[in-house]
Amino acid sequence: MSVRIDGRGLTLEEVVRVARAREAVEIGPEVASRMRASRAVVEEAMASGTPVYGVNTGFGELKNRHIDAAHLGELQRNLLRSHAAGVGDSMPTDTVRAMGLLRAESLAIGVSGVREEVVRALIALLNTGVHPVVPEQGSVGASGDLAPLAHYALVLVGEGEAEYQGHRLPGSEALARAGLAPLALEAKEGLGLINGTQQSTAYLALALADAELVIEATVAAASMSLEALLGSVSPMHERVTRARRQPGAGWAARQVRLLTRESALMRSHEECDRIQDPYSLRCIPQVVGATLDALEFSLSVLERELESATDNPLVFADASPSEPWHERILSAGNFHAQPVALAADVAAIGLATLASQSERRLHLLTDESRSGLNAFLARDPGLHSGLMLVQYTAAALVSENKGLAHPASVDSIPTSAGMEDHVSMAPWAGRKLARVVTNARRVAAAEFLCAAQALDLRAPLEPGRGTGALHRAVRRLVPTLAGDRPPAPDLAALDAWIAAGGVRATLAEAGEPIENPWRRRANGVAALP
Repeated sequence: MSVRIDGRGLTLEEVVRVARAREAVEIGPEVASRMRASRAVVEEAMASGTPVYGVNTGFGELKNRHIDAAHLGELQRNLLRSHAAGVGDSMPTDTVRAMGLLRAESLAIGVSGVREEVVRALIALLNTGVHPVVPEQGSVGASGDLAPLAHYALVLVGEGEAEYQGHRLPGSEALARAGLAPLALEAKEGLGLINGTQQSTAYLALALADAELVIEATVAAASMSLEALLGSVSPMHERVTRARRQPGAGWAARQVRLLTRESALMRSHEECDRIQDPYSLRCIPQVVGATLDALEFSLSVLERELESATDNPLVFADASPSEPWHERILSAGNFHAQPVALAADVAAIGLATLASQSERRLHLLTDESRSGLNAFLARDPGLHSGLMLVQYTAAALVSENKGLAHPASVDSIPTSAGMEDHVSMAPWAGRKLARVVTNARRVAAAEFLCAAQALDLRAPLEPGRGTGALHRAVRRLVPTLAGDRPPAPDLAALDAWIAAGGVRATLAEAGEPIENPWRRRANGVAALP
């Protein structure tokens, strides 16, 4: 099985398969003709001697400096060298792979004016496992993610550094070991490799793939907590969510109802005198649903970006040859990553809110005055501290997320002598989002740990069909807390379980599958459940 680069867009699933499963990539049969037609326009422009930005001129504020034809290849190599100004830790390998895949797809659309060989060279790196070493800091997400893409592209020409079969090597040596030859750049091709949103988009794509599992895990853990705290399922009634008409809330409420059905715990307190539950229980649909709706907005932006050309200038072969050059080779701003930045910020805010509510349920579970259970869920409170510190850990992660959720997309610092006077900061938005996703997942792991212990203390009353399957899965990973032990290994095991899709797999195996949170949209509006 392979993923095809054809210039018609990628799906999030395909990006994940190449980035993480290292699935092979192939080039579609229609790519060559589109790219050759676009390249022919560039060659005609060069032959005419017409100044064309990035083809026979300098870059940025140096746009008015004309470059002789004999130096155009050197101009492109120098562009990569001068722009490889990244600093900081290296990007994760899966994100580097996603970035390379996305750049190849964008160029394959056939409006960038580069040769087919450039796309084939990008694909060759992916298929041979040559992974450029790319510092994660240095892009402001405006004139393309210039620095990170320059570090990536240097390896294509036999420079820079790359990781190959576990070894960090000079780019030339990595290519040689993989049996690849350096790419000789021609006019426009260096710019074509670095002028785009692919670092920002790679972070957004992989974070949203992970966020899908986090939102499933959070609603599942919340359902276990609702049962353990003897909360009411009435606020999850379909009539309630239909009255407000927010589609995400409808999905969340339905999952809670399904997961807790046939629950002996729910039946045990049907006649109790508690009138209302705290908001962290009663408002699960509203908070989880709002996060889901935010993530769906971000996903819709991502899906469009995965089909987009973000180069500059763009070269249109379908224009009439009689049109002036400025109508066929258009200098514009598709490289500006503001849509990606805003999508990442919205997702981060939603996930930070999701984890915040989860931590409040942890507080309820560990506070004996609110839960009616042993203090801190310990078997012998006082002698044992139980899961006291698990709530502390969740509080620390939630607090960290509050800072990380501050939007990057509202910031701008001018660059290139003021020519690039408004920038998006999308790479930082994407990197922050990845951290927020990780923190939110770890908070969900903490809620699973505490909710499972609380359900143990409610025995012999049994949870629902779905929550019961989840409880058993948690217990296969971590035993009941009989006496004090370090919670850290238990939290790590549950974190890894969520990240590997354990919640989804557990419920599917039990015949109680959770519904896919990415609901399809009709005419841009999500249908109500």
